[in-house]
Amino acid sequence: MSTEIVYDIIGVGIGPFNLGLAALTQPIEGLNCLFIDRKKEFNWHAGLMFDDATLQVPFMADLVTMADPSSPFSFLNYLKEVDRLYKFYIREDFFILRKEYNLYCQWVLKQLDNCRFSQDVVNIAFDETAQVYNLLVQNTITDEASWYTTKKIVLGVGNTPNMPAFVKPEHKTYVCHASDYLLHKKEFSERDSISVIGSGQSAAEIFNDLLQQRSAGSELNWYSRPDRFFPMEYSKLTLELTSPEYVDHYHALPASKRESILKGQNSLYKGINYDLINSIYDTLYQQSVDEENMSVTLSPCSELLTIEETADKRMRLHFYHTQQERGFTKVTDAVIFATGYSYSIPKCLDNIRSLINVTENGKYLAARNYSIDKGKNSIFIQNGELNTHGFVTPDLGMGAYRNAIIINTILGYEYYKVEKRIAFQNFTATPLVSEVSELFTSPN
Repeated sequence: MSTEIVYDIIGVGIGPFNLGLAALTQPIEGLNCLFIDRKKEFNWHAGLMFDDATLQVPFMADLVTMADPSSPFSFLNYLKEVDRLYKFYIREDFFILRKEYNLYCQWVLKQLDNCRFSQDVVNIAFDETAQVYNLLVQNTITDEASWYTTKKIVLGVGNTPNMPAFVKPEHKTYVCHASDYLLHKKEFSERDSISVIGSGQSAAEIFNDLLQQRSAGSELNWYSRPDRFFPMEYSKLTLELTSPEYVDHYHALPASKRESILKGQNSLYKGINYDLINSIYDTLYQQSVDEENMSVTLSPCSELLTIEETADKRMRLHFYHTQQERGFTKVTDAVIFATGYSYSIPKCLDNIRSLINVTENGKYLAARNYSIDKGKNSIFIQNGELNTHGFVTPDLGMGAYRNAIIINTILGYEYYKVEKRIAFQNFTATPLVSEVSELFTSPN
């Protein structure tokens, strides 16, 4: 089966960023778009959908508001439509529940007729004569193959859970990534000793969940490579680093300088919610009243080097203490790796890799307008440009901004107003303000 339609945009992957693009392109007359995803349905971070978990950004970081506050796809309009607006008003909290954000995204999806799931992009080819891309797509349920043609592609395939290379298939009986935690929670909770590896928000949420439900005497460990369990920095002047002009500044720097800056910015996007850190401490304190010698350990400066299975089917963890510069071991029953996610170029791009700008180590080399193809402004990236655009790349609050730039670039004019200077700070020796025409049309 093939289609004769030539789409203006095909979005590959339907996470929050491409879903936001679908919502923002919906009212544009004459723009024909299609969005496809190999998953069966939209379910955002299902393995970490704790009842009390919230987003780390305010509710205005929804799919559309920062580009178009009047959009019918806003979170506030969702609340109005489902009779929850006054409840939200009385709650007086900018940070919405993660599970409510998931329901909001699913609500938006129901209003869009151009988002299709169970569709896996197998191959993409470029037609030099017609200047279009042909996508071979396979239905993961029926195995039926279809061809789709488009002028532009927006990649929103997300990233994959990052497991250390030393984790082998034989280890996985009681080993999992944080993204799958709730799927394995019951069987893990039955173990006498559980260890959490990681330093960020996911590690803290999982440790907190296990801590709340642990029985007296059961062992719970949390190991982190940094020298402390640090909070995410959230001061207002620091938040100005999520501004368009800081992205301008960062993108214009040499690659080596960008890399060194990013390494020093962990507290800006990899830290833990301040209130959650305090809540964990309070719970530890409460439990210590009745259980003086608690079997709970929090160990910073602990880099996990490898794991091995013991004769009695437990896991021996080999650590390196980064300050004492010596090794130590720990035997545990289950291990949860909150070790983040990694970016990789999907296999479906193999046939057009020569058209895409990449670094020597295989990372996307994205232009300021988020295009990654060589001068054509026809392939764009969502949440894969950390090395070129900085730590704001995965931030939900910048999703609508990035989508506005992508849309304006494709249209060739400013359909959505894009702020160019919002910070009180100057990040360059000479304040840098991008011209709209340059931002939307320049391939560099």
